[in-house]
Amino acid sequence: MAQPVGIKDVARVAGVSVGTVSNVINRPDAVATETRARVLSAIDRLGYVRSESARQLRAGRSRIMGLLVLDMGNPFFVDVARGAERAARQAGLGVMVCNSAQNPGEEAEYLSLFAEQRVRGVLLTPADATGRNIETFRRHGIPFVLVDRVAEGTTECSVSVDDVRGGALAVRHLVEAGHRSIAYVSGPPGLNQVSDRRTGALEALAEAGLGPHALRELPTERLDVAAGRDAGARLLGLADRPTAVFCANDLLALGLLQAMYAAGVGVPDDLAIVGYDDIEFAAAAAVPLTSVRQPAVAMGALAAELLLEETEEGAARAHEHRRVVLQPELVVRRSSLSAR
Repeated sequence: MAQPVGIKDVARVAGVSVGTVSNVINRPDAVATETRARVLSAIDRLGYVRSESARQLRAGRSRIMGLLVLDMGNPFFVDVARGAERAARQAGLGVMVCNSAQNPGEEAEYLSLFAEQRVRGVLLTPADATGRNIETFRRHGIPFVLVDRVAEGTTECSVSVDDVRGGALAVRHLVEAGHRSIAYVSGPPGLNQVSDRRTGALEALAEAGLGPHALRELPTERLDVAAGRDAGARLLGLADRPTAVFCANDLLALGLLQAMYAAGVGVPDDLAIVGYDDIEFAAAAAVPLTSVRQPAVAMGALAAELLLEETEEGAARAHEHRRVVLQPELVVRRSSLSAR
């Protein structure tokens, strides 16, 4: 594991004393302009992050675990946090929960905050599809586990759900109900979960002898209720409207359901709807929502346990990174059970 960059490293590269680096950080006016510029250049080049928790680390090890998710407005991630917190509490740790709001810039800021606070480790659902934020964070030597994302091309642990299978479960159910024209309200195309669920949907169509033309994709910029309502408005404007819709998550499906209700379109008789996540509100909707259930609490707990295992004192060398893939489950309710 890479060691975090320290103040001594900055001093060595800048050719100054540790005290001078400390003055640049804490009392910049006390340092000559030229020297200050040299130190700041070294800090930038090395990616040094000041540790606000140095005193705590001198006394022992951090008792805080970071959790950075895509959207705390989504009950799915609330359940992930609940599972992570439960596992952390049993180990005597607390959890610092942060919300990237599906924004790579905000994600980068929170990862920097975690590095500054020298947390024990981080549970992360990435918002940055390029992977640059992860690469930058890796330099700090802080262990992390990917949540709701497979660790492809990396050596870290991950806990995810088989989203390809989940997408296939949803669309296979709709095909078996007699639907031959299906829309996919997909969310941001850069998210792996969105593309994996689409892959599963296409696989289910192929199994039924239907080509990709049977799936009409309606991308959205976000994965929330408002985006679902917007997708519903676009769907209503189609001349050849599909008879069923698979949504990349339940919030999109609930927004779509609202749009259909407002337009007088009957669900499920005029339009069948299937969501994803099986959040608590899915069963409580005006038309109970068929959804692909993800074991969110278990996902958060397992991710936290993997991180704790990796960060136990003396365990770093013995720890073996693992990719845990959980299985989704289709929960059928009224929104997809028409008499078609």
